[in-house]
Amino acid sequence: MASMDKLRNAAAEEGKVSQPSLYASQVTVYPKAVHGPARAVKWGILVFCLTVYYLLPWLRWDRGPGRVSQAVLLDLPTRRFYLFGLELWPQDIWLLTGLLILSAVGLFLVTSLAGRVWCGYTCPQTVWTDLYMWIERLLEGDRNARMRRDQGPASLDKIWRKLAKHTLWFAVAFWTGGAFIMYFVDAPTLTVQFWTGEAATEAYVFIGLFTATTYLLAGWAREQVCTYMCPWPRFQASMLDEQSLIVTYQNWRGEPRGHRKIDAGKPANAGLGHCIDCLACVHACPTGIDIRDGVQLECINCGLCVDACNEMMVRTGQPKWLVTWDTLAGQKAKAQGTHEAFRFLRPRTLIYAGAMVVGITVMWAAMATRARLDLAVQHDRAPLFVQVRDGSIRNGYTLKISNKTQARAEFVLTMHGLAGGAMLLAEQPATPAPALVLPVDADGIGTFRLLVFGHPTPGSDGSQQFDFILRNATTGERTTYTSVFMGPRGG
Repeated sequence: MASMDKLRNAAAEEGKVSQPSLYASQVTVYPKAVHGPARAVKWGILVFCLTVYYLLPWLRWDRGPGRVSQAVLLDLPTRRFYLFGLELWPQDIWLLTGLLILSAVGLFLVTSLAGRVWCGYTCPQTVWTDLYMWIERLLEGDRNARMRRDQGPASLDKIWRKLAKHTLWFAVAFWTGGAFIMYFVDAPTLTVQFWTGEAATEAYVFIGLFTATTYLLAGWAREQVCTYMCPWPRFQASMLDEQSLIVTYQNWRGEPRGHRKIDAGKPANAGLGHCIDCLACVHACPTGIDIRDGVQLECINCGLCVDACNEMMVRTGQPKWLVTWDTLAGQKAKAQGTHEAFRFLRPRTLIYAGAMVVGITVMWAAMATRARLDLAVQHDRAPLFVQVRDGSIRNGYTLKISNKTQARAEFVLTMHGLAGGAMLLAEQPATPAPALVLPVDADGIGTFRLLVFGHPTPGSDGSQQFDFILRNATTGERTTYTSVFMGPRGG
C-alpha cells in the first residue's frame, strides 16, 4: 500500500514538472539605439508631429472683431469647429463621419501597400514612446548600461537618474495633456486661467487624466500597448498580401546562421549564410521580437532592425540589406534566383484607391455646395390649434434660423401651400402678413415665436402640409422647410 502511494506521488510530481506554466511575467524590453535611414526618418516625423501637436493651438487666425482667433478650435460652448478658414456647425457632423471613413480607407490602402508603416512612424503611441526612450537613453545610457543599472543594487547614481527620468517623463506628459485641452479652449486664455486657479474644474480633471495616461502608456506600457491593447494588429492580416511591402529577413541569404569568430576555421562560404546571429536586430526592436522568425503581430514595420543589421553587415564586410523592405512574393522569387517586381496596382489597392477618390470627390462637392443658412421649425404641442373669431385657424411654431455667414443678415420668411396663410411674431401687436423680415446676427442663431393663420383644407386627421420658405435678402440664398398645419378633423 505504501509503495502504491509512493508511485502515485512520484507520478503526480512528474506531472507537475512536465506541465508548462500558463503564465509568464512580462520581459522588460531594452531597445538599443541605432543609426540609419529608418531612424533618421523616424526622428524627422517625430519632430514634425510633436511640433504640430504642441504649437498648433497657439496659431492665430483673424476672423474679425469679437470672433474667436484660434486657428484650430473645437468650441463646445458655441458648438463650432474652427479649422483655419473653415467653420463647421453641428449640422455638418456628416463631414466628420466622412472624414473618419476616408481615414479608415486610407489606412487600409497604406497597410496593403506598406504594412504597419502607420504604427511604426506616425501613431501617437509610437511618437511619444520614441520621445520617452530618447529621454531614458539620455539619462541612463544605452541598452547595456540600462540593463546593468536595473540589475544592480540601489545607489545614489541610480536613484538620481531614475528620479530625473521620471520627472522629465511627467513634464512631457503634463504638457501633452495641457496641449490636448487647448484644442477645446483658447490656448492663451486657458494657460493664464490654469496657473491662476481660475480654469474650469473640467480643465484640471482632463489635463490630469491625459497626463496620467501619457505617462503610463508611453513610459511604462510601451510595447504592451501595441501588442495587447491596440486592435489594429488583429485587423492588419486581412489587409496584407504577397505584394505588401514589409520589413523582412532574407532567409534564403542569411541561413544557416553562424558566428564568424567561432567558425573562423571554416572558409566564408563553407555552408554558412550571411547572418552572424549577433541579435542586433532583436536588440534594436522596440517591441522585442526577432524579425528572423517571419511576419509577426508585434512587428510595427519601423525598420530599426534594418538599420541595426546593416551596421553589422558593414562591420563584417558583407552585403547590406540582409533585413530589408520587400514583399513575400519578391522574397520567394529571389530564393529561386528570379525577380518579382512590386505591383502597386492590384485588386485590393484599386478598390481602396477608388473608394478614396469617390469619397473625396463627394465630400468636396458637398463642401462646395454647403448651405450658409439653416431653418428648423417645431410645432407647438399644446394647443395644437386655435379657432379664431373670423373662422380662420391659428397654429403656433418656434423657428430657429442659423446664419452661417460672417455678416448680420435679414431673412424674408414666406409660406406656400396654405390657403389664406398669414403670420406674425408672437407678443407683437401687428397685423398678420404673408411675409416677415427676420434679422439674425452674424454666425448666430435666431429664435422666433411665430403664429400662423390660415384656412386649411379639411383632412381626415385634421392636418395639412405646407412649406416655410426662407430667403437671405442680401445673397438670395434660400431654403425650404415642410411642416404641418393642424385643424379640425374633416369628413
